[in-house]
Amino acid sequence: MGSGDIIKELRDREEEARRVRRAEADWNYINSLPPRVRLAVIHYIETGDIYVSARIAGVSVEEFNEVRIRARVPNVN
Repeated sequence: MGSGDIIKELRDREEEARRVRRAEADWNYINSLPPRVRLAVIHYIETGDIYVSARIAGVSVEEFNEVRIRARVPNVN
């Protein structure tokens, strides 16, 4: 397996994780959140990066994780 194959596999896995996060998310709840928190949740859905998402929201990782759970966004990596 060459490096190109490995990169393709990683990209495919990330796209699948993104698809699952989008599909499972409670978009009505997400859209009801304050703008900064909503943006952070959307960032998490697109990237899976909980640390940056928590910084965007201005809360701790633990607090952001609680929001993620209420928004029904799965922790898929």
